[in-house]
Amino acid sequence: MALIDASKLELSEKVVAINRVSKTVKGGRIMKFSALVVVGDGNGIVGFGLGKSNEVPDAIRKGIEDAKKNLIKVSLKGTTIPHETVGKFGAGAVLMRPAPEGTGVIAGGPVRSVVEMAGIKNIRTKSLRSNNPCNVVRATIAGLASLRDAEQVAAIRGKTVKEILG
Repeated sequence: MALIDASKLELSEKVVAINRVSKTVKGGRIMKFSALVVVGDGNGIVGFGLGKSNEVPDAIRKGIEDAKKNLIKVSLKGTTIPHETVGKFGAGAVLMRPAPEGTGVIAGGPVRSVVEMAGIKNIRTKSLRSNNPCNVVRATIAGLASLRDAEQVAAIRGKTVKEILG
């Protein structure tokens, strides 16, 4: 898959989760922060990143930089997805189904952030198994990356779109 150049896109970002972690050392506890950030252009391109730092703003900035390096292109069919899919990563699994116009985004926190940044307006989702935000976001990205539209399937099979759709 070709790399997507983030410098040519108008990307917006959304912080999904900020986590405070501590390490106990001889002199006491050391507090640090990790930030899970999702970026997207609202037109089929989305990515996520994880940033870690001593301060929250630095962690968010690092998360945004990381997210811009991990962009994927999502196949859309109008304002929804072309077909049902299940994205899996680790213990996280996310079921995504296309929805008719006017349904809106029916999704939980981390999944909602990803699909809104991707520009999907009508979708029904269900987060299965894990509720760890990092695994849920990765599972959602994996599910969206696995989507294929009719043109892509036709090209793989060496047929025309009309032959596939009937």
